[in-house]
Amino acid sequence: MRWRTWGWRGRTGFDKVDLYTRGMLYSLVWIAVLIQVLMSVTRPVRAAAPTALIVLTILLAVAHGICGTALTARGLATYLGRGATDRRLVAVAAVSLVVNTAAVLAVAYRTGMREFPDPGYVFSACVVPFSCAFVLIVPGWVSTLQQAAVSAAMSTAVGLLGGGSALVATAFLTTAFGGGMMAVATRTSAWTLGVMWKLREAKDMEARLAVAEERLRFGRDMHDVLGRNLAVIALKGELAVELAQRGNPAAVDQMVEVMRIARASQQEVRDVVRGYREADLSTELVGAQGVLRAAGIECAVEGDESRPLPAPVQSALGWVVREAATNVLRHGDPRRCTIRLRASAHAVVLEVENDGAPRAGSEPGGSGLAGLRERLRALEGSLDAGPAGNGLFRLTAEIPLPRTGAALSEGPR
Repeated sequence: MRWRTWGWRGRTGFDKVDLYTRGMLYSLVWIAVLIQVLMSVTRPVRAAAPTALIVLTILLAVAHGICGTALTARGLATYLGRGATDRRLVAVAAVSLVVNTAAVLAVAYRTGMREFPDPGYVFSACVVPFSCAFVLIVPGWVSTLQQAAVSAAMSTAVGLLGGGSALVATAFLTTAFGGGMMAVATRTSAWTLGVMWKLREAKDMEARLAVAEERLRFGRDMHDVLGRNLAVIALKGELAVELAQRGNPAAVDQMVEVMRIARASQQEVRDVVRGYREADLSTELVGAQGVLRAAGIECAVEGDESRPLPAPVQSALGWVVREAATNVLRHGDPRRCTIRLRASAHAVVLEVENDGAPRAGSEPGGSGLAGLRERLRALEGSLDAGPAGNGLFRLTAEIPLPRTGAALSEGPR
């Protein structure tokens, strides 16, 4: 159960697709190896072929599987544009294909082509570990030629070893069809994984653009606030200097005006920063619902967030909602998130619960929760976060209300 939590439930949706795709491709390779191993231990083979040849065939099949797995991993990296083709690995895998196939044909010859168990499946399995990887690193037409050449060589070898025309045709068709189908499945899976990679990169780029846009907005607001006032201050300062040099008492009036404009600018900057830093609870609840639903997570808000609360409490809870929504997206793989808001005459409580709890022993990291605790501590509030059982993760923020604070009525929204 612990391994499943770490290996599957602890992954994001994209990581699950990546793990599933790679696991499926590697499984194709080792299923082919398993077919060869099972062939080697069947009764007709054990009765006719030497033990040394059987053991050698099994070892070569396993070695071919290892080469096929390594080449598949390298092929995926090449197909996704995250690595270059290793020609030496391709050569080793090709040699492994030839040697492994030769060993299987030798076993078939000693057993007798008519007594050899399921020759079509076995001959096709010999090709799969190499073909599934080779299709990822070459154009489609090259892979098709490779499949045709291997199938022709396999059927020719079967004919030379005494197989009849029916067995030769079976060897050609099963090798060509089986290897071709596995190659198509591999290429399609790699294409799907490539699309997922591009979507993830696009999502990361969108997040970076959103941050850059917010920085530009803040810079634009600061420029609009300070630009004109600083220009006026500079002009009035120069005028005051000239008047002072002439002994004109109007210089004092100009400096008083400079002081007034400077104080007004200081207040305007504070207003901009306050608007940038403060979070509105109702706005953050709507925003969290929109973001989570866009990510495929069902989000419900319970309670009446429209009832009045003191401004500091509204701002603090707005930050809690913002950070909790961020953690839901970044940690675990939830399908549902519930935000509950309730209050009495003495305190207001906000709960954010989702069914994508991270693995045991971990808490959504970074400095986000620590920053929230500092904000709530300033209001004599508290914050608790952790697994709530049954795969749930719950974040609870509680802030005491002043005696004059309005209470929220409980009940569904």
